[in-house]
Parts: sequence; C-alpha cells; structure tokens
Amino acid sequence: MCNDSEIATSSSSKHLTSCTTNDERRRRVSAYTSHSPLESLYSIIPSFGSPAKSPSNSSILDDPAATALISAAASVALTLGGIYGYRHFWRRIRNADYVTSSMLDRKKWIKGVVTSVGDGDNFRLYHTPGPFFHYPLKFRSIPVTAKELKDETIHIRIAGCDAPEAAHFGNPAQPHSKESLDWLRKTIMGKTMWCQLIRKDQYQRIVGVPYIRRLLLPNRPLPVLMLKEGMAVVYESAGGEYGTWGIEGLKVYEAQAKAAKKGLWKLKKFEHPADYKKRMKMAEEGMIGVQETAQAKRKSKTRGIFGLFGRLFGR
Repeated sequence: MCNDSEIATSSSSKHLTSCTTNDERRRRVSAYTSHSPLESLYSIIPSFGSPAKSPSNSSILDDPAATALISAAASVALTLGGIYGYRHFWRRIRNADYVTSSMLDRKKWIKGVVTSVGDGDNFRLYHTPGPFFHYPLKFRSIPVTAKELKDETIHIRIAGCDAPEAAHFGNPAQPHSKESLDWLRKTIMGKTMWCQLIRKDQYQRIVGVPYIRRLLLPNRPLPVLMLKEGMAVVYESAGGEYGTWGIEGLKVYEAQAKAAKKGLWKLKKFEHPADYKKRMKMAEEGMIGVQETAQAKRKSKTRGIFGLFGRLFGR
C-alpha cells in the first residue's frame, strides 16, 4: 500500500505535467494567431491610468470585425484626404488656362518663383505648390530653359499699378520705362512670391496681388513697393483691382513718391501711361484712316482709267 507521501508526490507530478501541457498549447496557439496593425499599435501604446484588462473591461480593438472596420475607414479617410490635399494644395497650375473661375472667385493664394519679367508691371510665375520644391523635402526642381518653361508659367499682371510703357508694336517707349523694368527685374527675378489671383484681363493675363516672400519678416506687397519707389503710378483705367488698400490707399503711396521726387517723378514732364496708350491708339487709328483714304483714292483713279478705256472701246 502507498503511504500518504507517495500519494501526494504522484498527485503533484500529475499537476505539473498538466500545467506543462497547457503552457505548450498556449504557445502553439499564440504562434499562429495573427494581429492587425491597429492591434499591434495598441499593444505598444501605454494606457496611462487605465485599469488592467478584464472580461468586463475589454477594448473594441479586441473584436476582429471592429478592428477590420476601423482599419478600412482609416484607409478610406487617408485616401480621400490625400486626394483633397493634392487637388487643393499640391496640384501645380501650369499656366493661366488652368486658373479656374472658382479659384478667381475664392481669390486663391498661390506660391511660386518668378522666371521672367517682360514689362514694368507684369511677370511670369512658376507655380510651386507643396513642400517638395524647397529643402529639406526638395524632390522637384524648377525648369531653367525657355523650352522647358514654355506653357508652364502663369502670366501675372500686377494689380493697382501702371508702369511706363516699353516699346511695343512699333510704338516708342515712354521715358523711365527701362528704369522701371530694370528695377522690377532686380527686385523680384528668381524670388519666391505669394500671389492672390483676382481675375483675367483682356490679354488672358491673371491680375494678381503679389507679395515678396521673406522668411523671418512680413512679406512685402509689391504694388505698394513699386508706388513708394516711383516705379509706377496707380492704375486708373476701367476694371482696376487694388487689393485690400483700395485706390485711395494706393494713391497715398503715389503721393509720397511724388513729393519725394522718386523714380519717374524726377522727370520734368511725365505722361500717365493711360494717356500715352490713348494717344498711341488715336495715332494708330489716324494712320489707318489716312491709309484707307489713300487706298480709296488709288481705287478711284484705277476705276476712272478703266472706265475711260471702256467708254472709248465701247464706242
């Protein structure tokens, strides 16, 4: 017969064998158990101040169906958010044809780099949306050749300003037009600009309010700077746009430059660009009228000669 100590030893060994078997089963099951990314993330995030898990205090992430639903919803939200962000913030506007009416209605702000300055009151802007044109995330570059930049820039007409006219279409240049053009090139060429899009003009340019970007200081409004330096006058023709200053606000800066005799106000005689354009238009129309009169006279003489021969031979 077995004594009490032998019975206790046998019972203890059976209990240990049973525990070992259960531990092995748990390890095998856990080795084949798959966890979703959200469950893995949840497992490594500390739950500060939260009570230990218990059957009565279980998380929604313990349910595989709920975890799958949350993962799918998060994926859809990220995808839609990425599409929205690209369309509204990161998609590049190639040229003025890509500026939509909704952009103009919202007076959209865009950022870009000036690639050329062709006149004293307009320039071309290469749109650089998003963070990928600048360090440390610079993955895209700005073209430099004329061939690469063709149809890839937005033609911006500076709102509120009218610079002296350069030589165009056979018309002579206004005094101080070269100085204004040189100043504008020196001031903004190659610079990063913020520009508010206002409307399209009759030449399909975008009338905009440009600001010169500065890293640590407030951005500089280009229309105000041009007027204060005497490089332009306030635009006073139909359809003028004047930004937040209004025409009266810009007139104040123009008057300051005039009083200080800056820029074009040093000239003894200055003709407003709007008056100059009217005069050139009238002269052009007058020349057309003279040419038409001369052509009519030549035709009349020709008809008279042929009419005379016709009457002679007709007899």
